[in-house]
Amino acid sequence: MSKDRRRETGQIGEALAARYLENKGYTILETNWRNRYGELDLIAEREGELVIVEVRTTRGRQYGYGFQSIDRRKQQQVRKLALAYLQSRQSQTASFRIDVVSVLLSPAGDPLRIDHLEAAF
Repeated sequence: MSKDRRRETGQIGEALAARYLENKGYTILETNWRNRYGELDLIAEREGELVIVEVRTTRGRQYGYGFQSIDRRKQQQVRKLALAYLQSRQSQTASFRIDVVSVLLSPAGDPLRIDHLEAAF
């Protein structure tokens, strides 16, 4: 898959994930927050709790589900970025969690399935 196609797939998945979360009562605070170490896909809030959301999108079933691609190294990176985000905002939030939203698209780009794993890691 070309880099542009991967980026397009990711953007579609992130937009679908944001809409899905909003429909569940989440407020999206930021999208694609980045610093020199990487990027957080979505930052949301629900009932006073900050939620960092890693979105993983795949096209077609031959690649499995997006959440299956999150290894220990990616988990550590997201944790590190979450702490950097909190520090950059001088957040007093004591409670936060990291969720994963896995989006499965058809080869044509239509949503087939969205899985939300709360407090995934």
